[in-house]
Amino acid sequence: MATDKLTAVVSAKGAARWAGGHPWIYRSDVLDAPRGAAGIVRVTDRRGSFLGQALHSPGSEIRLRLLTTDPAAIDRAWWVQRIAAAAGRRAAIPATAFRVVHAEGDGLPSLVVDRYGPYVVAQILSAGLEAVAADVIDAVRAVLAPEGILLRHDTAVRRHEGLPLETRAVHGTVPDEIEVSEHEVRYVAALRHGQKTGAFLDQRENRALIAALARPGGRALDVFTYHGSFALHLARRAASVVAVDQSAAALARGGRNAELNALANIAWREANAFDLLRSFDRARERFDTIVLDPPAFAKAKDRVPGALAGYKEINLRAMRLLAPAGVLLTCSCSYHVHRTDFLAMLAGAARDSGRRLELVRVTGAAGDHPEILTIPETGYLKGAILRAAD
Repeated sequence: MATDKLTAVVSAKGAARWAGGHPWIYRSDVLDAPRGAAGIVRVTDRRGSFLGQALHSPGSEIRLRLLTTDPAAIDRAWWVQRIAAAAGRRAAIPATAFRVVHAEGDGLPSLVVDRYGPYVVAQILSAGLEAVAADVIDAVRAVLAPEGILLRHDTAVRRHEGLPLETRAVHGTVPDEIEVSEHEVRYVAALRHGQKTGAFLDQRENRALIAALARPGGRALDVFTYHGSFALHLARRAASVVAVDQSAAALARGGRNAELNALANIAWREANAFDLLRSFDRARERFDTIVLDPPAFAKAKDRVPGALAGYKEINLRAMRLLAPAGVLLTCSCSYHVHRTDFLAMLAGAARDSGRRLELVRVTGAAGDHPEILTIPETGYLKGAILRAAD
């Protein structure tokens, strides 16, 4: 089938995905496309009807990512308008670090833009977007006027696109670390070497939420604390906090963050979370507030059964550690573990723990990480707040 070099032709199944609200069309549903040309292409069905314009990644399983159903040219001005609209939706966020563009969640697939004070850390995660990176970066500069832009291209997803892994500044200079604040708490974000783009911005609202629910003067436990983001919020309300991680370097940064906030009531524990929870359970320790925020246990679909077993183990132990009327915030950032499966796992853990647990609230990512109902990948972070009701 002969087509224009800037046109891709998709099957009825591929067209139906777009009609149903999901922006991805997979390789198996692309009937014809420009050979080896990454960038923006027109997309039609096999009858030649225009469907939209998309990012084309010729070597990726996700071959097309929808940008717009408007046939007008996508140029620098288009990117400026889209990024400005996303920034406008974040105008009231009470923090100096937040996500400005959340990829598919903001209708800009494979683009992540995070603001850390006067700096921007961005990720370009597809070959199609990489081909127009100059326009995207110019638009970020025009809208956000940052002092520096750092590309954190060190995430494994770029390998699936045939793209190199690298970290480099593309505008101005960007420091290795910067102090940021949220809800009156300060912490240091590691822009070049920290998790994600420097910090876990998606948990910002959950940190404030669990701190508000923590028992004043009580005892708190933060498991998988990393740099202590939850612990810092809890320590402003609880009498004492035990913050646990198996990374000594992460705990050292957590200690620095505690000093920034003049908090001396956090005990930093280097330990394996599973082992420590078991030892606390055997010792009949009790905590008024507990946070479980583990890394992704399932990074592929076939790892879900093992991941659910791991989640059940840590949640069962945490449930047993709750003091009367104690509160547990438990989370999973494994996209492949769906919310219904996560809640079912919690129900099983509660049953085996012998505790009566009230479901206070189901949570997700902060509002600057919008979850689109027709794009389940945007709902990767799920959480639940439970209260001991026995």
